[in-house]
Amino acid sequence: MNRLETMKAFVTVAELGSFTKAAEKLATSNQLVSKYVSQFEAQLGVRLFNRTTRRVHLTQEGEQCLQHAIHILERVDDMQNHFGQIQNAPKGLLRISSPVSFSTLHLAPLIRDFKKQYPEVSINLELSDRKVDVIEEGFDVVLRIGHLKSSSLIAKKIASVRLVLCAAPSYLETYGAPTHPEELNPSHFLRYSYLDYAASENPLMKVLHASSQNYQSGLAANNGEILMAAAIAGEGYIFQPTFIVGEALKQGKLKTILNDFAPETMGLYAVYPHRKLLAPKLRVFIDFMSDYFGEPPYWDQY
Repeated sequence: MNRLETMKAFVTVAELGSFTKAAEKLATSNQLVSKYVSQFEAQLGVRLFNRTTRRVHLTQEGEQCLQHAIHILERVDDMQNHFGQIQNAPKGLLRISSPVSFSTLHLAPLIRDFKKQYPEVSINLELSDRKVDVIEEGFDVVLRIGHLKSSSLIAKKIASVRLVLCAAPSYLETYGAPTHPEELNPSHFLRYSYLDYAASENPLMKVLHASSQNYQSGLAANNGEILMAAAIAGEGYIFQPTFIVGEALKQGKLKTILNDFAPETMGLYAVYPHRKLLAPKLRVFIDFMSDYFGEPPYWDQY
């Protein structure tokens, strides 16, 4: 039995959490996938999955094996690509999911320039700030912002993302510039409702988390541009990425505050599934994005 086929079956089941879904993706039978996985377990001498009636879960040995198997399959793919097994020009439909504000502010020029270079690739872009499931929802690539946890997906960093606390000069003239997070007025916090403020030990994040938990007044929204407009009008202070507020900071409409308490820089990542053969359309898009925004990205040059 081909060891690469058994390894591929194992990785596919691990990614999808189901023998049935793996069989559908591999265009084979459920019984054959199960046979491949059992053979792979026999080859290694370890149990890779704990099976229930509804789902399969990786054992500790399975978690360790998954990373090795993915690496091996990727190296095989690289070898095949290097020796010309994939010669087709990039073409076809590329399905992308991306955060709303980042896309409206920065993604349109990138897609325009990408299309000029690769006219045979069509783009279906869906904007959403929720965490979409790349595999289940059929996306080729998803753009995500944050500190990503390890998973069976590939995550390539595209650009740095800084979060800053800022307010309008008129607000600071009225209420003064704070020197410590404890001096912030919770009722003036213009809160972004999708951000997990509790995920850090940073003093500023702790204060913002407390403000968001005891929210009595002010404004909360799931769109950073709405919050930025309110901050520019002097209605309060915001905690937003510089790709949203960078231009307002450059024009002096907003000023950063409590810079000494700024949290760790995050990243913009391209997240996509492990695949035996990475489609040329996806490979060139990821490579194109990697060099597009610069480092530091242009929105931080103010």
